[in-house]
Amino acid sequence: MEWVPTVFIAFKVSVLAIGMFYAIKWHYDKARKENGAQKQRALLRAGGVVVVVFVFLLAALLLLTFGLGSMLGIDLTFS
Repeated sequence: MEWVPTVFIAFKVSVLAIGMFYAIKWHYDKARKENGAQKQRALLRAGGVVVVVFVFLLAALLLLTFGLGSMLGIDLTFS
């Protein structure tokens, strides 16, 4: 009975990931037909910059959290 939540969560994540993939693909194909390649390239470049900034800020927050936790003497190990 302990494996049921794991299977349900894995199924939910896979269904949502597939749905997001096809939603993004549909919007991407629709924009290519309407706007042209140059506008789409600029939009993809801007989206890539947003993703890079997000990942950088997430890493900085993680380092800040672990740094503050160790400074306060909190044990943040995974084991």
